[in-house]
Amino acid sequence: MGEDMAEQFDVVVIGAGFGGLHMLWKLRGLGESAVALERAGDVGGTWYWNRYPGARCDVPSVEYSVPWDRELEQEWDWSERYSAQPEILAYIEEVARRHDLKRDIRFETTVTAITRDEERGLWVVETDTGTPFEAPVVISAAGCLSTPNLPDIPGIEDFARPLHHTGRWPHDPVGFEGKNVGVIGTGSTGVQASTAIAAEAGHLFVFQRTAQYSLPALNRPLTKDEKAEAKRTYGKLRHVQRNSFGAATIEPPMAMKAFAIAKEKRFAEYERRWNIGRQDLLAAFADIGTDAEVNAEVSEWVRGKIRGIVDDPDLAEKLCPTVNPFGTRRIIMDTGYFEIFNQDNVSLVDIREDPIARITQTGAQLESGRFIELDMLVIATGYDAVTGPLLDMNITGKGGQKLNDKWAHGPETWLGLMMHGFPNLFTITGPQSPTVHANVIMAIEQHVDWIADCLQYMDTEGIAEIEPRHESEVEWAMTVAAIGSANLRAKDTNNWYLGQNVPGKPVSYMTYQGGLDRYRKVCDEVAADGYRGFDLRRMDAAADA
Repeated sequence: MGEDMAEQFDVVVIGAGFGGLHMLWKLRGLGESAVALERAGDVGGTWYWNRYPGARCDVPSVEYSVPWDRELEQEWDWSERYSAQPEILAYIEEVARRHDLKRDIRFETTVTAITRDEERGLWVVETDTGTPFEAPVVISAAGCLSTPNLPDIPGIEDFARPLHHTGRWPHDPVGFEGKNVGVIGTGSTGVQASTAIAAEAGHLFVFQRTAQYSLPALNRPLTKDEKAEAKRTYGKLRHVQRNSFGAATIEPPMAMKAFAIAKEKRFAEYERRWNIGRQDLLAAFADIGTDAEVNAEVSEWVRGKIRGIVDDPDLAEKLCPTVNPFGTRRIIMDTGYFEIFNQDNVSLVDIREDPIARITQTGAQLESGRFIELDMLVIATGYDAVTGPLLDMNITGKGGQKLNDKWAHGPETWLGLMMHGFPNLFTITGPQSPTVHANVIMAIEQHVDWIADCLQYMDTEGIAEIEPRHESEVEWAMTVAAIGSANLRAKDTNNWYLGQNVPGKPVSYMTYQGGLDRYRKVCDEVAADGYRGFDLRRMDAAADA
């Protein structure tokens, strides 16, 4: 492929979700020429693809908004505490429109390969359109939850009736009335989809392998006064977000050690936090995530709530999580999930007790011999999270090293921002960064600002390439593992934070679990120390090499 065919820029950005749009806007302010490549037909990222019924953010709408457009903060009115997908997508569209970002985005353009041209000091980005793009710098904003994970169930490709993955939902309306619908998966997407589908389907079969903890979102429309107060206090909110563990307005723990408080007071605190309609229960006491006995008490308390909602005692017990401790997986926020099992048109299929032997053309055959005929199958088994989107892009660095080979045993990064052997390749909310452990929009802001400052430093100092050292990656992996192993997530046996939800995927600590506030300080210290842990090659040295 000739060099003269390629379009050349200072920076190529991958993705046009919240991360890609923020990065593109920031690069404009730096005077860098940039293009964003997006496989979808429009902006939105995860909110473009996830159009399944019931899709809704699990972060309060006011907090799930871009912090870099203060005018939009004052002009946009969120309708609910937890806005649904159509409203969030409309919001992202408005962000792109206000800043005229679409003129620098190539839609329906899938990256097929990214290769380092060492002689010219460029990345060559190949796409399915046939047009390659070249730039010294590539920034991936592909997202950490953008590569759908299909379940490894025999015969699933034989199903002859409509089959939809929640992460690739059709744009045209999907009707469920009078149909037997099967939903496979009970994570956040499965819970949301099942709750919505149950209101319309002739009969809904929820295929559950692992029961999940889910907290009530208590979603409702925002009042006029609440909207006004939110706009008045956005400055304070952003300060709290930037200086908190998860960039969220979660109440601080009542005490460091739960059992230092009388049981009656502990249970009253659990009840109070349950009724807030956020994820506050997980933070009721500081040791819920580290002390197995404390966690066991909270877990049983939540199971008691489930038993109080579901009328059938035997069914309630099957819906009670026992495999994983409370909070070791992403907390689900629901809008009446457990209540749907009191409906006559909803059945739970416990596939831990009676697994799916195979999917046929017309339904699901269980190992017991039971056959469930289905008119439609909904796959809600999540994603090849965190590393999947990057590995899908066939990235080749220095010396022909492939990222897939480098990460054969798990991700290796310095600060979750860059990789040794892949100079000038940055990742936004990538592996070994806080990613999903914080409000992702605020995690994006921290990464975008750090990368922008780094690029400015490189321009000012005449630096052509920045690349982390291998020993830096080893140091960071030890840090990430030490923090991850200190909490109860390490004891969960099927956790996508560790890559355990995808057969054959190496098990490793894929996320930094020490909090966005702490992570921000580490990144800032590294930059202030002359980008400690990186090799910086000046333009003349890079040319000689």
